[in-house]
Amino acid sequence: MPETPQDAAPGGGRVDLRADCGNCFGLCCVALPFSASADFAVSKDAGDPCANLQSDFRCGIHTRLRQQGFSGCTVYDCFGAGQQVSQITFGGRDWRAAPQTAQQMYEVFPVMRQLHELLWYLTEALTLRPARPLHSELRRALGETERLTRLSPDSLVELDVAAHRDDVNALLLRASELVRATVRRKKKNRRGADLIGAALKGADLQGANLRGAYLIAADLTGADLRLADLIGADLRDASLAGADLTESFFLTQAQLNAAKGDAGTKLPPTLTRPSHWSP
Repeated sequence: MPETPQDAAPGGGRVDLRADCGNCFGLCCVALPFSASADFAVSKDAGDPCANLQSDFRCGIHTRLRQQGFSGCTVYDCFGAGQQVSQITFGGRDWRAAPQTAQQMYEVFPVMRQLHELLWYLTEALTLRPARPLHSELRRALGETERLTRLSPDSLVELDVAAHRDDVNALLLRASELVRATVRRKKKNRRGADLIGAALKGADLQGANLRGAYLIAADLTGADLRLADLIGADLRDASLAGADLTESFFLTQAQLNAAKGDAGTKLPPTLTRPSHWSP
């Protein structure tokens, strides 16, 4: 079903859309707020550096985040926005050495993160053979989104990113419909559905629309999720043991990191098995 990214997308794939913490100024650790909860051991306001952030912008407990109560950090993905803002938008000037840039950098980061997430989905859409009739539109949307990532900090702060997301999402939905139409039987529409804790063990969800579905702690053990659209689905603590996600699409690494799986879980080739999953 999928083509290789090199065949379909500008730039030869999604390398630049993966977080490169070594070239980022720890932006997710300072720009974003979090509250003490099951995901975070303490609370932190936006703009305040996390107490675990070191002088080299690395996390001091990176290898022990889950054990130290910071599992929320392990499921966050900036899609490469951190290094884009740090090295391109602000030209390598970090917020410690140039504190006058700090506030604007913190405001730009979440905007850039949204743009990079859209780049991820658009790039993936261009690998989906059934979506070929939309490739010209997808390429235009990809090019426009890439152009927006190169805007100045002032322009990025003023950007109506929500409007751009709406436009891109409408196009991605059309691509999804073409892909899921290849499943010849009746398909389940669970878009935005409340499936928290749902008993879906062994469920046939092939070609299902699960966009934005709440699947928190759902039992998807052994479920067939091939060709299912999982964009925005909340998979926190969902059991994916033995589930087949090989041809599911618009699935991200962050979603997998938030879920529970095992060695029997079948994944798309572009994603990796989280290290905390059961053997």
